[in-house]
Amino acid sequence: MEAFIEGIGAEIRYGGDRACYMPSRDAIALPEPSCFESSAHLYATSLHEHAHWSGAKHRLDRDLSGRFGSEAYAAEELVAELSAAFLCAALSIPGRLRHAEYLGSWLAILKKDTRAIFTSAAKATEAAQFLGAAGGLSVGGDVEEAA
Repeated sequence: MEAFIEGIGAEIRYGGDRACYMPSRDAIALPEPSCFESSAHLYATSLHEHAHWSGAKHRLDRDLSGRFGSEAYAAEELVAELSAAFLCAALSIPGRLRHAEYLGSWLAILKKDTRAIFTSAAKATEAAQFLGAAGGLSVGGDVEEAA
């Protein structure tokens, strides 16, 4: 896992009490590894933030401008959560949904647009494949064909 994450090449800054991608610094912030309940939780969280990192304008160019509570923010969180789930599965990392507070906003998006899940899944697949390639892992699947 360490080699995979290092191979992606994102700047990771450890410290503080929250995990996030900082677009203005093009860096990922993660709490110290000892703050996580397990290495699996650390890696799943890191993969979620790497998924946000993949959306930067000079990478996959997703809309990262949304603020908490906005539709754009909820959509990007859904992409990141799905991408992390795909990567966790490919890397045999046990994971679980850690962002239950987002479920309501995701449901609002899905009720408003019945195809939103396909759009989000396609973007998540693209992010997982991008990160997988950068880290030296083949992540298969074509969500758009399934849609």
